[in-house]
Order: sequence, then structure tokens, then C-alpha cells
Amino acid sequence: MKKITILFLSLFLTTVAFSQNSAKAKSLLDEVSTKMSAYNNMYLGFSQTLSNKEAGIKEGDEPPIRGEINLQGEKYNLNYLGNNFIYDGKNLYVINNEEKEISITSGDMSGDDGFIYPSKLLTFYKEGYNFEMGKLENINGRNIQFVTLNPIDSNSDIVKVELGIDAKTKHIFKLIQTGSNGAKTSFVITTFKSNQPLSTNFFVFDKQKYVSQKYTID
Repeated sequence: MKKITILFLSLFLTTVAFSQNSAKAKSLLDEVSTKMSAYNNMYLGFSQTLSNKEAGIKEGDEPPIRGEINLQGEKYNLNYLGNNFIYDGKNLYVINNEEKEISITSGDMSGDDGFIYPSKLLTFYKEGYNFEMGKLENINGRNIQFVTLNPIDSNSDIVKVELGIDAKTKHIFKLIQTGSNGAKTSFVITTFKSNQPLSTNFFVFDKQKYVSQKYTID
């Protein structure tokens, strides 16, 4: 009977500790979301790296891929791998500059495959995840608090998301996605600017501009 009582207490205390840890993690994510959402717009310069143990790919084997994105609410203008992605809140325009082709998709695709799209960067965690506080790391003199998010859906293409948050600024510093195929993709924000002067049509697709340049539009 004594052993059963001790086991029950141990399980109870573990459950309470996990619950408190989860609440603390969610509180931090809410604070980050509230602070970053308050900006009129944000500019993020970032670098991306990939690793996959099963495929023998180690982080650092290839030089990082660099990109930049401007965000305003759910709208964004992203430059990545030589392509331009413009989401105006309704349609996503993918501009392939090398092939001079443009595809148009209704919506931002978010929610279809579990991956995190820019329009949901500050809100994706609010549905479909369990949270827990991760490790606190000192990265280049900055204290980065990690939060681990585990998808509730066992069939998700992502098995884990780790968000690294600057403990001082409460800005996202790093995002690590681990896929069901074992691939780990890391994004590090290298440059951050807020409330930049942007033209009124910055997130608007200029069809005539690309028609005049002989782009093919699907």
C-alpha cells in the first residue's frame, strides 16, 4: 500500500510539474506573439540550414541559404532562392524569376500540410500543439530560451518545432522544424527591423509589370 501511495504521489507531482511547465511555455509564446504583432510591419533577414542524419547530411555541410521577408499582419513579401513570394492576404503569388513563370494560389496553403507559413508565424502555436519549456542557451552573448512544441496530430509532417526566443527582446531568434522524415530545418533571424516605411502597394502583385516583361502567369 505504501508503494502504491508513493507511486501515486510521484505521478501526481510529475503531472503538476508538466502542467506548470506547459503553462509557462504558453505564457512566453503569448508574450512574444503580442509584442511582435504590435509592430506595424517587420523586416527579417534570415539564414536557413538543413540536416538529416539518415541521409548523412550534417548541419554545416552546405553553406546556409539566405533570404529576407517583410511582414505586415498576415501579408508578406518574401525573397528566397531567387524567387519572390507575395501574399496579399487572399492570394499567394510565387514569382520564379529564372523561369519567368508566376503561379497564383488562393490562400496561403497554411493548415494543409502542417508546415509553418510566414502568415502564421506569430499564431501557428495556438492550435494543434502541446508546449514545454526547453533549454536556455547563450548564443553569441544573447540568452535564448527555447520552447518545444509537439504536434497533437500524430500524422503531422512535422514531429517537433523548437522556437528560440531572445529572453531580453522577446523576439523570435531561431526556429527549428523536425520533419517526420528525420530532416531538421533551422531558420536563424540575422537581421530584424520594425515599422519600416513601405509603399502602399508593397504587398500588391503588379500584374502589368510582369506581363510587360513576358512572364508566364498561370
